[in-house]
Amino acid sequence: MSSNWPVDPDGEEGSEGMRKYDMRIIADKVDEGEDFPMNRDEFVAEYGDYPIRINHEKVVALSEIFEYVEPEEFETMVDMHKAVGAAMRAGDFWEYHPQGADPENKHA
Repeated sequence: MSSNWPVDPDGEEGSEGMRKYDMRIIADKVDEGEDFPMNRDEFVAEYGDYPIRINHEKVVALSEIFEYVEPEEFETMVDMHKAVGAAMRAGDFWEYHPQGADPENKHA
């Protein structure tokens, strides 16, 4: 794990002592009422180095997840959640997939 994070990934600013993970940490960076529509690249420019705890042993930079985010803009928080969820699956950040990692050929 990198020791050069702008905040401690397990501290109160990061994942609140490992109580919050991935999508929740990302969602806490935005204000649903003020930040939408949101530009993906501007968001990454501001928070790209921020540590995102994926699980109890893995931390990645927000920018690593957003490499897999397709839309350039999100109209709503729900749009952002859907795009980030798809990116987490596409980048194989999540170990558990409700329908399997490859739902066409393999089940969870």
